[in-house]
Amino acid sequence: MKRLPSIATLRLFIQVAKSASFSETARVAAISQPALSRTIRLLEEELGVRLFDRDTRNVRLTSAGETLLPAVQRLVREFEDTFGELEQSFSGKRGHVVIGALPSVAAKMLPLALVDFCTANPDIELTVREGLSDDLYQQMRDRQIDLAIVTPPDRADQFDFVAMLEDECVLVCREGDLPARRGAYLWRIFEERPFISMAPHSSVRRLADIAFAQAKITVRPRFECAQLATVGGFIVAGLGISAVPHSTLPLVAHSGIAVYPLSDPLISRTIGLAKPSQRALSPAARLLEGHLAGHLLQG
Repeated sequence: MKRLPSIATLRLFIQVAKSASFSETARVAAISQPALSRTIRLLEEELGVRLFDRDTRNVRLTSAGETLLPAVQRLVREFEDTFGELEQSFSGKRGHVVIGALPSVAAKMLPLALVDFCTANPDIELTVREGLSDDLYQQMRDRQIDLAIVTPPDRADQFDFVAMLEDECVLVCREGDLPARRGAYLWRIFEERPFISMAPHSSVRRLADIAFAQAKITVRPRFECAQLATVGGFIVAGLGISAVPHSTLPLVAHSGIAVYPLSDPLISRTIGLAKPSQRALSPAARLLEGHLAGHLLQG
């Protein structure tokens, strides 16, 4: 099997064909003219054809050289384009990243965090998948997403988690349903008013259950909802009150809703950036990870 010519050799062939000069090509390529002549001669021997007719004054492509030139130009161009794309991928300037986020994060915090990133990295494609933390961790295990903005994992040995912010629970009610006050309401208010809850498996519901346990009260939801927007609709209709993390307010908020702090106990959830601990991120995903970490810590 014949040895294939190198890209460097093909580039020299193209340059000699363009300049019609061995001496000029040698000067531009910063090699000696004998070395250039030897390279072209070896290329001709490998192909079994003469590529140039040359004498002391002129260099011209042969018919074989004229046939070969466009094919070689195409090969070199495709090689350069391919490795240019690879270089961008390896540097993180190009790629595809799938990021998971809690619905409340995806609705407000994530879009704000991505504005500058998308402007600076227009060739990185992003896919955002919303979900509850348990679902997003499973998708990371299944290699369906690269990283996620979630609550802490149940198993710290499988994921790296960096806490970014504390998301405090607040009371949400219809305007006028509770007396306006400057201070916080106690969690015991839910013994007195109908409680509109998220589904039991959600992190929002778990926070309320923790608070009720710490306050030593028993509260049964009057309604359980799968979506925060539904919780907001029930509240506006006057069907009860709820407790949600502050970050979820854009999903709950309707005109006519009032928000108050909650205390005794103070309850919050930690939100942070998680990634699989045993899997390396792509360069583009690492770039996004660093950007999100800096943005969420500042915000």
